[in-house]
Parts: sequence; structure tokens; C-alpha cells
Amino acid sequence: MPILPAGRLSYGMQLPVQSQSTIYTEAWEASAGPGDLAEIARTADGTGFAYLASCDHVAIPRRLAEVMSTVWYDPVATLAFLAGITERVLLMSHVAVVGLRHPLATAKQYATLDHLSGGRLILGVGAGHVREEFEALGADFDGRGGVLDETIDALKAALGPEEYPEFAGERFSFSGLGQRPRPAQERVPVWVGGSSPAAVRRAALRGDGWLPQGDPRDRLPRQIAGVRALREEAGIEEPLVIGAITEPLYVGEPAWSVGRRTLSGKPEVMAESLRAYGAMGVHQIQVRFRSRSLGELTDQMAAFAADVAPYLDQQ
Repeated sequence: MPILPAGRLSYGMQLPVQSQSTIYTEAWEASAGPGDLAEIARTADGTGFAYLASCDHVAIPRRLAEVMSTVWYDPVATLAFLAGITERVLLMSHVAVVGLRHPLATAKQYATLDHLSGGRLILGVGAGHVREEFEALGADFDGRGGVLDETIDALKAALGPEEYPEFAGERFSFSGLGQRPRPAQERVPVWVGGSSPAAVRRAALRGDGWLPQGDPRDRLPRQIAGVRALREEAGIEEPLVIGAITEPLYVGEPAWSVGRRTLSGKPEVMAESLRAYGAMGVHQIQVRFRSRSLGELTDQMAAFAADVAPYLDQQ
């Protein structure tokens, strides 16, 4: 299946509940659980969202827990759970810190997920930023950039069609080791997260997609131009899916304080603002809705899909 429909601005979302950093979590998520995640996934599946995404942290040190919290669901388990109750929405790790694990272990997990979901996986990867997490798992924090580069290369081999994949690098090598089931997709797309110079270069040279992390609108065009220039210089002709994380959204006129950064109002006005991302060269936007309850969130998702999304591709 095509990962994203061509010629239109697609939209997906990071799942709430499964990660509860205080930077973006709503109060109602603290008492939410599997049933709430299932309802959100079914809403996304039925209303046209391109993907649902889940984050990756193994353990959070006390020094960061007050801000980050310790609530971080495992992405493979979470996406596999949602794969069984959805039919069409794509399932993305945003992002998997693949440098924490051997690439064959990662490949086994995500190949199985792709197989069970009928080819709906997007493997989003990133370098990670929590030193204690790396140290506890015996992973190389200071060299994580180089580890990630090699891990991406190893994963492309391990997630390919071959039952006995082969790879030889500085840190990892494998051959003569079979892994089944194979992914349902002939090639699992790898999207690279991050906006640092190293992440941008990694996305350009190794990625099938780029997931910027928090770039403001005025910075995105320059970043996108840089990605494209690096790709052209390297002679890479395959298309690159470029993403963006939007401002928080609220469809309609809120009767409560949703924050000054939140984009709200009439659907056509919101769509006009969001179309600016497409004009920059963005192919998919990741949206997040302000909400006070599960019901308000799913209502917002449905309203966005019905009333805002039809305007996204108009000029």
C-alpha cells in the first residue's frame, strides 16, 4: 500500500495517553487507559487520519520525571494492540530510539508488527536524549549519532524481503540468521526524527521521510531547502516525505482557555492557516487537539476530519 496518498496534505497524530510529558499532556489523560486509546484509534481509523504514532522511552531518571513523567507506553506493544482493532490507519513509532537495542531485536519486533497489521508500519527513528537510559541498557550515549546511522542501515537490511538478511558494519554484523515472519511491506519506510544539523543530514541521506521536532513555521522553509539540497547533492532521487508538527488545534470557538498558541476558529480559516505548511513543501502534518475529556478529543478529531480536512488541498 502507498504510505501516504500522493498530491495531498495528509494528517496524522501522536497518540495521547501513551506518553504523558507535562509539556503537552491534558489533565484527563492521567486516569486514562487502554479503552481510551482504543476509542481514539477507532476514531482516527474511521475518519481519515493517515497515521497514529507512539513514542519510545524505556525508563526515565528521577531528575527528569517531574517534567517528562514516567508514563511512556512501549511503542511496539501499543501499536500492536491498536493494529488489532483498526483496519486502515498507519502505525508509526515517533520515534523509536533504536540505538538502545541491537538491530536484529528491533527488526524482529517491527517486522512482526508490520506482518500482523497487514503492512501498516512506518518506522520512525531518533537518536534519543536521556543519558541514564542509555547507560542502564549498556548503550553508547556519547556515540549515539554514529550508532543510529549504522542501525538505520542495518535495519533496512533486516527489514527487507530476505529471510536471511546480511549486514556488515563497524558495530553490527549478521548473516546466516533467519527471521520470520517477514514484514508485509516489501520495504518498510524509515522516517528520521529531529531538527539538529545531524538529524537533518541523517534524514536527507538515510531516510524515506523526515519528522522535524518543534521547528517553528518561519524556520521550516530553510530546513526543508537544506534537506533537499543534501539529497540532491548525494544523487538520491527517491521522494522524501516531509512532515511538520503543527500548533495545538481546536476546531470552532472554544468556551475555555486553550492557550494563545492554539490555532482555533472556523474550519475554513484553520485550513487556510494549515495550507501554509503544504506551500512550504510539507507532505504530512502531525496534529494535536486541546481537550478536557476523551469525548471532547474524539469530537475534535471528527470535526477536523469532516470540516477542516476537505479544505486542506484547496489553493
